[in-house]
Amino acid sequence: MSIGSGIALFVIGAILAFAVNVEVEWVDLDLIGYILMGAGAVIFVLGLVLLARRRQTETVSRTAVDPASGQRVTRNSSTTSGDPTL
Repeated sequence: MSIGSGIALFVIGAILAFAVNVEVEWVDLDLIGYILMGAGAVIFVLGLVLLARRRQTETVSRTAVDPASGQRVTRNSSTTSGDPTL
């Protein structure tokens, strides 16, 4: 969702900065457009970073000797961080 929000903010900012030619005394629409474009770019990059972090996988392997039988026991566990529905 943050990637889409970043793109939407960037597009709205570009429209305000480059396509709207309205003069308002109390606000500079060009400046607001540039601010929205910057915020959209930051949110887009943060969304990509968080998406990459969510897809990390962690694997742990443990080996031990069972004291009762003297046999070597190996346990493997794997965890995946992220959305299980994807």
